[in-house]
Amino acid sequence: MKQTYIYTLLIVSLVMTSSSCSKGSSGGDQNQNAPDITTPVVLNPQSPVLSFPLNNEPCLDTIEVNDTQSSVDFRWNASENALSYMVVVRNLSTSTEQEFSASSNEKTIVLQSAEPYSWKVRAIGASGSSPADSSTWRFYLPGPEQVNYAPFPAELTSPISGSTVTPIDGLIDLQWTCSDADNDLARFEVYLDQADGSTLIQTIDYETATTALQVEVENNEIYHWKIIAIDALGNQSDSGVYSFRTN
Repeated sequence: MKQTYIYTLLIVSLVMTSSSCSKGSSGGDQNQNAPDITTPVVLNPQSPVLSFPLNNEPCLDTIEVNDTQSSVDFRWNASENALSYMVVVRNLSTSTEQEFSASSNEKTIVLQSAEPYSWKVRAIGASGSSPADSSTWRFYLPGPEQVNYAPFPAELTSPISGSTVTPIDGLIDLQWTCSDADNDLARFEVYLDQADGSTLIQTIDYETATTALQVEVENNEIYHWKIIAIDALGNQSDSGVYSFRTN
């Protein structure tokens, strides 16, 4: 009787040991064959830092291509995690924008002379990353033997084009910023009407880079406005027409 009991215990022990080993072996195989689900980290490029042409200055270090065009060497600091770049150049007189791809942190571009421009650089990284833009700079590209430059077109900052504003006692503020490459900005002509922005309402002297003017408007109307910047020699630039609606 005792001997039969001992045999029974041995059989139970062997079965439990076999089951335990089988589970352990199966678990090891599952871990070994488990797929790698780690997602690779995609780093976004850093914003480029512009270096040339200089901001708000005439670009004199150029190569004259012909009587109407010059080549400009655009340069900026290399951006971390960037694989390529896009140089965005805008003619401020015509509002024409062009894009130029670059594989390094410089790009030579041929542009129309005697025109004001803005430019920025977009850093492009690996697939899945978000591009990063630099700040936007302005420069004037002189023509042959040109020594005086028209002001940069005024940037109309308020009201924003297409926005709706609420007059207070029938008045709103027009606001804009403007600069000049040779620092002889003299005055502004302010145009405002309900048709096409061609009606001159006031001329004011230039005092600071940011200018504001309070004007009278009617409720529930659409207005159009623009600023003509004029320097001491009579050179002019046109901001282009913006529109807004009143409540």
